[in-house]
This record gives sequence, structure tokens and C-alpha cells, in this order.
Amino acid sequence: MDDVIAVQHRFDEAELNADRATLEELIADDFRSIGPKGFVMDKREWIDRHDLFRYLELQISELEVSRYGDAAIVRDVQTNHAMYDDQEVRLSVRVSQTWVRNEGRWQLAGIQFSPMASA
Repeated sequence: MDDVIAVQHRFDEAELNADRATLEELIADDFRSIGPKGFVMDKREWIDRHDLFRYLELQISELEVSRYGDAAIVRDVQTNHAMYDDQEVRLSVRVSQTWVRNEGRWQLAGIQFSPMASA
């Protein structure tokens, strides 16, 4: 599981720093993201969102990994502070990420964000 955790941390770091080259490598071609309000993005849309979106802070907690051979599900809580265009965004969400081993390397096939339940 250490290899999955390592690639997850690498992805989170690439997101924080808008490292498009690393995102190109880590994200599968048929990747889909489902946002907290139900919108869907493909790989190109996800990477290109960094044209207008940038993280100021990205914190990950409650990391949990379930491995199934050449697939893994990573679940965590993401708290972020970001800018979208000129608007400040603060968000806490539960995240589920599906990783698959493709041609010997881990790639992110899907990510889904869910709003945190109100207390």
C-alpha cells in the first residue's frame, strides 16, 4: 500500500503546485472527476482548470487505502483554500479516488468529491 500512498501524495503535490506534466503522467486518459455539485470533468478539463484555479493551501486527513490487485481506492478528507479566477474558495469535502495500475504504473482513473455532512 505504500506505493499507492506515495503516488497519491505525488498527485496531491502536483495539484497544489499546478504541475501539469506530473498530472499528465498520473491521470489516466479516460479519467473522470465528479465534483461536489455533480459536474463532470475529463482529463483535459481537469488539467486545464489550472488556467483559472490555483490552490493556496491543500490539507489531506483521514487517509484510507483499500487495495484490490491492480486497483486501489483512496478515501480522505480534503480541506482547501484556493482562488478561482479572482474569487476565494474554501472547501472541505470527502474524496474518493480510484487508482489503477496501467502498464506497470499507477494512474488516477476517477475522483469524486462529496460535501461534508452538516453537524
